[in-house]
Amino acid sequence: MTEISNNSLGIELFPEFKTLYALISSEVNGLDDAQLDFTSDKWGWSEWSIRMQLSHMASLIPRWLVARWGQETFPDGNHGLGNLTPIVDSPSDRRLDDEVFRDIADIMNMLNKCIGVANRVLSEKPVKVLRERSIRRDPTPQWLSMSRAHPRGVTIEGTPQKGEMAAGTMSLEATFRHIYFEEITHLYNIQRLKKAQGLQSFVDIPKVGYWTLDDWDRSEPN
Repeated sequence: MTEISNNSLGIELFPEFKTLYALISSEVNGLDDAQLDFTSDKWGWSEWSIRMQLSHMASLIPRWLVARWGQETFPDGNHGLGNLTPIVDSPSDRRLDDEVFRDIADIMNMLNKCIGVANRVLSEKPVKVLRERSIRRDPTPQWLSMSRAHPRGVTIEGTPQKGEMAAGTMSLEATFRHIYFEEITHLYNIQRLKKAQGLQSFVDIPKVGYWTLDDWDRSEPN
C-alpha cells in the first residue's frame, strides 16, 4: 500500500474513483426502460427508480465540486460540463433535469463526465489541500448519522438530537469521501431495486460508507 503524505495527490488517497464508473455501469448495462423505471411504495429506497438513482448520482458530483467548491476546484470555470443549469440546478429533485436527461445513454454519459471531473480534481490537488480547505455545508437531519461514517473532516455544531438539523463544516477530503459514499449507497439501492424485480446483481458492493451504518435502512425485498 502506498504511504499517503500531505504531498501525495488526492487520487492516491481515493484510488477507488478511477474504477467507479466501471463499477456502476457494470450493474446497469442492458436494463430496459421498464426495469429502469420500476418503483414501489413498499420501501423508502424504492421511491426512486434506477433511472432516477443514476440521475442523482451524476448530479450530486458537480453540485458539490462545482456549485459548492468551484472557487477552489475550478476558479476559472473550466470544469468542462457546459451549461450547469440542467445538471446542478434543475427542477427535478436533486437530479439532472428529467426533461433534458431522459435517455439512459445521456444520463450515463453525464455520470461518466462527472466522475471524470472528480478524477481530474483528485489528480491535481495534493492531500494537504484536501484536508486544509473546508466549507459550510447545508444543515440536514441526515448529517448527524452520516458524520459517523467519516474518520475526519466533518464537524457537527452543538448537540443536535436525532431528527434535528445538524449544521457544520466539511473539508474537501470529506467531500470526496461523501461523494463516494453516496455513489456506493445509491448503487446498493439499485441492486435492491433489481432484486425487487427478480433481476440478478453483477457487482460486489464495497462495504463502506452510509449504507453500512447501524441505523441505515437495509431492508430487502422478500
